[in-house]
Amino acid sequence: MTLDTVTRAADQPDAPQPFAELGLKPDEYEQIRDILGRRPTASELAMYSVMWSEHCSYKSSKVHLRQFGAKAPESEALLVGIGENAGVVDIGDNWAVTFKVESHNHPSFVEPYQGAATGIGGIVRDIIAMGARPLAVMDPLRFGAADHPDTARVLPGVVSGIGGYGNRLGLPNIGGEVVFDSSYQGNPLVNALCVGAMRHEDIHLASAKGVGNQVILYGARTGGDGIGGVSVLASETFSDTGPAKRPSVQVGDPFMEKLLIECTLEVLAAGLVEGIQDLGGAGISCATSELASNGDGGMQVWLDRVPLRDDTLTPEEILMSESQERMCAVVTPEHVDDFLAICRKWDVEATVIGEVTDSGRLTVDWHGEQVVDVPPRTVAHDCPIYDRPMVVPSYLAALNANDPADLARPKTADEIASTLLVLIATPNLAAKYWITDQYDRYVRGNTVLAQPEDSGMIRVDEQSGLGVAISTDCNGRFAKLDPYIGAKLALAESYRNVAVTGARPLAVTNCLNFGSPEDPEVMWQFERAVAGLADGCLELGVPVTGGNVSLYNSTADVAIHPTPVVGVLGVIDDVDRRTPISWAADGELIYVLGDTDDEFGGSEWAHAVHDHLGGLPPKVDLAREALLADVLIAGSRDGMLSAAHDVSDGGIAVALTEMAIHADVGARTWIPDGIDPFVFLFSESAGRAIVVVPRSEELRFTDMCAARRLPATRIGVVDSGLGGDQGKPDHQFLQIDNVYGESATIALADLVAANMATLPALFAD
Repeated sequence: MTLDTVTRAADQPDAPQPFAELGLKPDEYEQIRDILGRRPTASELAMYSVMWSEHCSYKSSKVHLRQFGAKAPESEALLVGIGENAGVVDIGDNWAVTFKVESHNHPSFVEPYQGAATGIGGIVRDIIAMGARPLAVMDPLRFGAADHPDTARVLPGVVSGIGGYGNRLGLPNIGGEVVFDSSYQGNPLVNALCVGAMRHEDIHLASAKGVGNQVILYGARTGGDGIGGVSVLASETFSDTGPAKRPSVQVGDPFMEKLLIECTLEVLAAGLVEGIQDLGGAGISCATSELASNGDGGMQVWLDRVPLRDDTLTPEEILMSESQERMCAVVTPEHVDDFLAICRKWDVEATVIGEVTDSGRLTVDWHGEQVVDVPPRTVAHDCPIYDRPMVVPSYLAALNANDPADLARPKTADEIASTLLVLIATPNLAAKYWITDQYDRYVRGNTVLAQPEDSGMIRVDEQSGLGVAISTDCNGRFAKLDPYIGAKLALAESYRNVAVTGARPLAVTNCLNFGSPEDPEVMWQFERAVAGLADGCLELGVPVTGGNVSLYNSTADVAIHPTPVVGVLGVIDDVDRRTPISWAADGELIYVLGDTDDEFGGSEWAHAVHDHLGGLPPKVDLAREALLADVLIAGSRDGMLSAAHDVSDGGIAVALTEMAIHADVGARTWIPDGIDPFVFLFSESAGRAIVVVPRSEELRFTDMCAARRLPATRIGVVDSGLGGDQGKPDHQFLQIDNVYGESATIALADLVAANMATLPALFAD
């Protein structure tokens, strides 16, 4: 086949090109021709197609994402913000932490194991590209109905891929979510988060500066896997005919990634690197164009020097390949030999493939022939930007009017007990040990809290005990009912989950998962969710440091629930003072903080018991959330709390049950006067937490709550002797008094059995 060079493109302006097959619209193709003053070569077309894809360019979301900058709160902690591989925040003592969440949704539906595994690999490389050592990963996951045959295909592969890759890297998986809902049928969400730490002086950015500096590609060889992979897969809607793009999914090698991590950290520590970029979506096209446009504006690349696993690959395939475990570094000429020597030490292949120039152009040669000559910024940054039409969904008014108040509610103590047993066994609330036991949660020895705790917590400094806590949250049903409030509620829950551990919330990352941007109703949902999150972060004073947008999450014309996953990172001065979820000592007092209202729109009770979605989501009061967090952090720091747990899915009854199960100790509780027992136990009102207070600290704690005007209601006492044989698990009970004039008493063993059995029954071989 004749090589399509720049000269040939100029001489043959009307040669047909497969721009539509590569995902470009006719007007986008014409824009490329206008930029170049000629038709693009096949290699240039490949670069523009992947870099202008929705996944890489954010062309439908940029106009709305600007809200995160326009409304950003002032933050002394923010060191690196939106626009780099990952955000970086100052946590004190010259320590900086970087964290980010991204999506690998479509590849994980096509090939669950490799899709999920390479999602972990990609987010880890984002962290090392900032100069940080990765510390831990997390995995917010969404699947279709738990009993659907395709969920049985996708979920085990996804979980195995996450565990198989992360465990081999030696990174603990400290948290995340697993949510089941039929809206994700055919379009699961596989989001991956990584957190890493470095000293302030070790922060590195992605830019190619210094004319004459060398561009080194190092890591795995480039192969045919992932050609047009995540950049194309994530930029189109799936049909309802099932997986059809298996060859496009990347193949991961965690052992190579481990070598790449250690090699990268050593060359960075040795001061050998001027700029660095990982190769993820869009591969070499992304790394070279972004490094060039962020630097002095020019780069020459010799593509035939790229080490290949498949010698039959064409230049455009090499440029598009998303083969994993690769990095690109910019190195001064005098440091090249030392850089290559460290790569050899770690058995990492490294090749000089380019050079920084002052031409203002990105040029690529293939065996002496020029196949690319483009302004790099037009590839990496100046993509088409769409302000797409938006319209309030036609179904929304009827959906909001379908209030769950009309649903049948339990009216007796026995019915309350039965409802709790049903809820605690539903797939969304059931124990996730069948999943999390496949992950190593404690490797490296610095995991302080991990699932099923409200937040994962990692020790950063072993001497001082300085650490960070991270939580990811989102209720897609809330966002379906009201995307603005739903996004604020996701932020509030993640913020609260960090605070209940005793950590002070500091910064936010997000993964915005939505349907097709070509649907005006979806774009309305997206804009409202972004506005809600931006407004919420401004009110709470926590900046968005970066994140990910995943669109086209639809099967045929059916979109997923809008799912703006929010990750909040908090700092704790001494991890020994963290607050766990499990209560311990007999006689300690159980309090609920905050107010409970009759709020069941989008609740787990309505979803699981009645298969109902309608009404309005719970109200959100971020000033109250901030006040609650202050109390929880002070209570942890000053030794006033022995346990704490946020109240969210399933309400107070589920929160109490989870605390009892994880402590393996029962409790005697009661319904406060003046509130309906069902509402008190199962409402999902925001801004609440359960805390356990030693008797010696009760006065000090309640005085603090009163001084801050935070409602604190005593609702129980830890009691291991309810069954008459104190301390024995078979005689542990959760007793709830004042339930319609009776007591609802459930054996802890029955709650444990119901909670633990669901996922193994669905997914165990």
